[in-house]
Amino acid sequence: MQLESPHILVTLFAFLLLLGTLVVVHELGHYLVGRWFGVKADKFSIGFGPQIWGRVDKRGTLWRIGALPLGGSVQPAGAMNPASQPDENWEKLSAAERNQTFQSKALWKRALIVFAGPAVNFLLAILILSGFLLYYGQAVNPPVVQSVAEGTAAENMGLKPGDRILAVDGTAVDSFGKLATEIAVHPNERISIRYERSGAIRTEIAKIGVLEEVDRFGNKYRRGILGLPIPPAEIREVGIIGAPWLATKETANIVRLTVKTTGQIISGRRPISELGGPLKIAKVSGEQFVLGMAAFLWLTAMISINLGFINLLPIPMLDGGHLLLYGVEAVRRRPATPVVQEWAFRAGFAVLVSFMLMVTFNDLASFGLFGK
Repeated sequence: MQLESPHILVTLFAFLLLLGTLVVVHELGHYLVGRWFGVKADKFSIGFGPQIWGRVDKRGTLWRIGALPLGGSVQPAGAMNPASQPDENWEKLSAAERNQTFQSKALWKRALIVFAGPAVNFLLAILILSGFLLYYGQAVNPPVVQSVAEGTAAENMGLKPGDRILAVDGTAVDSFGKLATEIAVHPNERISIRYERSGAIRTEIAKIGVLEEVDRFGNKYRRGILGLPIPPAEIREVGIIGAPWLATKETANIVRLTVKTTGQIISGRRPISELGGPLKIAKVSGEQFVLGMAAFLWLTAMISINLGFINLLPIPMLDGGHLLLYGVEAVRRRPATPVVQEWAFRAGFAVLVSFMLMVTFNDLASFGLFGK
């Protein structure tokens, strides 16, 4: 049964709730680690544009809400450009004031402050996934073949009941869930499948099938299939100590798959049209919100992981770009010249604008705007 898309107001509310939460968490990471190292924050803003609410705390930080709830920022003490370079007024500050600025801190401290934003995005995802594991338990079903569907990649490569899948494309699998996840990112590709039969280890090259699915809101998705029906799983309880570890492993696995699919898009093995932008995220946010809190929290975890990953890409203007320049500074024992940093950040800005235009075009195309 196909469901109607949520009302535009519901979609807008869900998107702002999702985006606002993730942005605040990200910026809090920068803020808290900066405060730990003695960096004063002049302003912590949720949203942009004209201020609709604001309060200055005892540390002199202005906490404000802007009229446009699309993003946010934390502004450390000490005026600086996007490359974190101080302006001429920085030298005019007193020694005590300079000691509270971002630029005055050791390189490793600046790097940790920058890294803290993406890190807490990963941490948020781990907390959400831990909650799911504690509440629902862990599904356990070893990747042992029970049956093989006719006319599928599994049949073509000769898999038989009793075979145990060990690895997909070099990645070890220990459950049917992980097996399905690994296969899903290789639609219509030839990959290696390693399995065990009667104690002997074998490896076959198989061309993975493609399944196009349509969800309850009419969204279409392509995924790879092997042709092995998934048997019922045993649900095991997960303790409060084991849940964070399993959630961390799952988060790392999602990051690895994100890297793999990004590489597939760059190499042309996956169409660039699969990249979604803010409009697609807004649409999916509304859909998951009406499906229930569990679905919305799961989406929040997935977007939080992707936000952390994207921010660590070595592109100037992103946290990863700052870390890249700090790496250069560590090797050279001195920062890159102001001219190099300025042009690097200009190039990064151009890349980000181009990327946003591309994914927005993809979003509009997926909505049927360019159907003809």
